[in-house]
Amino acid sequence: MSLRSDDRQWGSVSKLFHWVVALGILGNGIWGLLMTDMSPSMTKISVYALHKSIGLTILALFALRLAWRLYDRAPPDEPMPRWQRIGAHLTHIALYGFILALPLSGWWFNSLHGYPLQWFKLFNLPALADKNDELARTAHAIHESLFYLLLLVLVAHVGAALKHHFFDRDNVLRRMLPFSRVNGDKSSQGELS
Repeated sequence: MSLRSDDRQWGSVSKLFHWVVALGILGNGIWGLLMTDMSPSMTKISVYALHKSIGLTILALFALRLAWRLYDRAPPDEPMPRWQRIGAHLTHIALYGFILALPLSGWWFNSLHGYPLQWFKLFNLPALADKNDELARTAHAIHESLFYLLLLVLVAHVGAALKHHFFDRDNVLRRMLPFSRVNGDKSSQGELS
């Protein structure tokens, strides 16, 4: 498998970024929802610190993914009706926006609380805003809402990929699966209108 994408499928670097960021967001989001019910303790502080560090890591990986995406060409779209292609592109734009906004809103929320933000206890990051407890409540609501909105868009994204795989039997999902091979000759398939 090639590191770079080709005319038929995504390259291994794009696939790695896709799956690591996706699993990181889901895992850290679930972790974030569960940790809010913990009683105040040193363990809770450690759990929150880990959640923040993972969020920052996802943000860095996403920045690297965007840089790679600018360097590496995307495979041409699979043949599909125009409305599906437009929907897929809009869904990807929304996913990218939420993936960027979610960790940034967490960083903002942390800053408004006046807490230091460390990356795995190795270094501190600057605050994005001055301490403001009232605004921090709003920031927390935004951060949590962004996660739920991201989940909604993700359900549409996964649902569409599964529809293409099981009903349309095309290569949309196969092109992004690790170690998967695409079927058929793409040039023999015409675009649907």
